[in-house]
Amino acid sequence: MEERLADHPAAASPQIQDAPTGRPSTGEPAIWSRNFRYYFTARSAGLLSWAMLPVAVSAGLLSGGYGLDSAGYSMAFLVGPFAGLVLFGGVLADRFTARRMMIGADLTNLVAHVLLAFLFIHGIDHLWQLYTLLVVAGTANAMFQPGASSTVPLVSRDVQGANGVLRTSEALTGLGGPALAGAMVGLGATGWVMVISAVAYGTSAVCLFALRLGVVPAPPAGESLWRNLAVGWHEFRSRSWLWGVIVIWMVYAVLSWGPQLSVAASVIVPKHGATAFGLINCALGAGTVAGGLLAIRYKPARPLAAGAVAMMAYPLYPLGIVLGAPVWLLAASQVVVGAGIGVWGVMWATSVQTQVPGEVLNRVHAYEVAGSVGMYPIGSALAGPAVSAFGTDQVLVVGVVVALLTATALLAARPIRTLGRVPTRA
Repeated sequence: MEERLADHPAAASPQIQDAPTGRPSTGEPAIWSRNFRYYFTARSAGLLSWAMLPVAVSAGLLSGGYGLDSAGYSMAFLVGPFAGLVLFGGVLADRFTARRMMIGADLTNLVAHVLLAFLFIHGIDHLWQLYTLLVVAGTANAMFQPGASSTVPLVSRDVQGANGVLRTSEALTGLGGPALAGAMVGLGATGWVMVISAVAYGTSAVCLFALRLGVVPAPPAGESLWRNLAVGWHEFRSRSWLWGVIVIWMVYAVLSWGPQLSVAASVIVPKHGATAFGLINCALGAGTVAGGLLAIRYKPARPLAAGAVAMMAYPLYPLGIVLGAPVWLLAASQVVVGAGIGVWGVMWATSVQTQVPGEVLNRVHAYEVAGSVGMYPIGSALAGPAVSAFGTDQVLVVGVVVALLTATALLAARPIRTLGRVPTRA
């Protein structure tokens, strides 16, 4: 199915480091190759399961008579291991191949979700059992995530188009997964949500097993885990455009992106109702789908600059809340915001996957995820105290200003603005 480049007879040749190893043959479609069809199915199944899990667990606990604190702890046990262990997931994916790590993570998630189904169907006697299984699920996703990015260049010649398709799938599963989970919990079938998730993870594992990736880059044999981690850090910080985006994004996550969901809910739900808030967030998902579809075809010479321009749309939604816009206008603004986020996400993922060498891509992606996504919980946790101290409108206005400054900073930083697109390999 695959070989490690470190064990390959030609590994010592410097030319092989630039060879498009593992890519589909030129006789296959640029996007929908055999490998990409399998990978798309695997990724979509995993994304659907991941989207359903938080809603199913939280709503299942609350409907089962447990308090809000139990639901909050459950999310902490799920997200905490992911944020804390994703760096090691990147190192292990480079050492043992991303495909093997992803298959192992899927099988681990399959077992965890079967046991979660048993807990919810037969009743939760001890919460520590639930928390333990959520830690297992979060750890498995930390082992899976780095490879999810590095595999894309190996299964499709059109990396940006493939990322656009995957971004669209992510948005659709993000819309459908929570809705399906919520409906099933409402019918008292939380355990069956876990059964569906287990089947989805099994499907993902089978599809990943069917991939034919050829020779896959690997770090030099004999290096320690910590040495691999140090090399990944060196590769990350040696690219100013890469760490520059992450530093900017960390500020954005704490002051704008992180607080927005809960602060927006505190305004919209009392004023317009929970249904309106749900529809507004569905509009965001619809916009993300549109952005992903647009990014399949739109291939600018400077992708990060184009993505930064698209991110200029982000302040429209919080500004609309501050100005007291009606629900239809807030939903329309979310469609535009989602399109901007979709375009940025594709441009960013494609840049990382095509600019970073394959033998360190998993580790670099892990640092990227840890730096950007890891700051989101901090911003979310600070939302309540910030509103109490400064007021809702002030927190939203800060978010608007920071979002504008984020896009401006991305455009002002020369390494980010001028980064060129790597042409699709024939």
